[in-house]
Amino acid sequence: MQINFYKYQGTGNDFILIDNREKKLSFSETQIAFLCNRHFGIGADGLMLLELEDGYDFKMVYYNSDGNESTMCGNGGRCITAFAQQLGVIENEATFLAIDGSHHATINAAGLVCLEMTDVNQIDRKDDHVILNTGSPHYICWVEEVDSIDVFESGRAIRSREQFQPKGINVNFVQRLQDSIRVRTYERGVEDETLSCGTGVTAASIAFSENKTGSFSVPIETPGGKLEVSFDKNTEDAAINVVLKGPALFVFEGTINL
Repeated sequence: MQINFYKYQGTGNDFILIDNREKKLSFSETQIAFLCNRHFGIGADGLMLLELEDGYDFKMVYYNSDGNESTMCGNGGRCITAFAQQLGVIENEATFLAIDGSHHATINAAGLVCLEMTDVNQIDRKDDHVILNTGSPHYICWVEEVDSIDVFESGRAIRSREQFQPKGINVNFVQRLQDSIRVRTYERGVEDETLSCGTGVTAASIAFSENKTGSFSVPIETPGGKLEVSFDKNTEDAAINVVLKGPALFVFEGTINL
């Protein structure tokens, strides 16, 4: 079977995009893992199918690089919006369905994609970490110097704790700066550090606001580039109007025999 694919990246978080509007394609866990393999396949942190859905511009179906269908991916949501524009499905805005519900996104002339994320209804603060769900579950670990952290070993250890089983949790190591943060993320399903994680930086930004209320806009540095998250907090433990902003870039397209 010959597959036509597109490759996109959002601040280094890279994805295989496939047009499945005709619903002719389906993939096994093994096939998806092969396509995402960086040595034997195309190589990516995840794979997405763009499908049609009544009442929406499209549906986002997302799989991690291990082949399993995943929870929400923020950078993936931005990339599939840019992909939908390239296909002519949308012009400069979209409303699409993902696994965590409806999302609205816009694309400006410079290619910046602003994606509305799900509201956060609970923030679990501990002395040295914060746990919250931004469409995917995230563990926020505060560190003094993020570049000194062994993200693979430390992230895997936290992700594998019994309390987070059987599905595990994404782990973010976050360095506070004056008005911004630096973030490195260990992603479950990829089982490694990724250059950026959209739901992760969203979670880290909300955690960075601590117990304050008001309107916030947080610049973020990741190994793959810069993002920004804006949100409102009417109470200490909830965030609404959450928007993830950043680039989503087409890399190349091709075909592969599967």
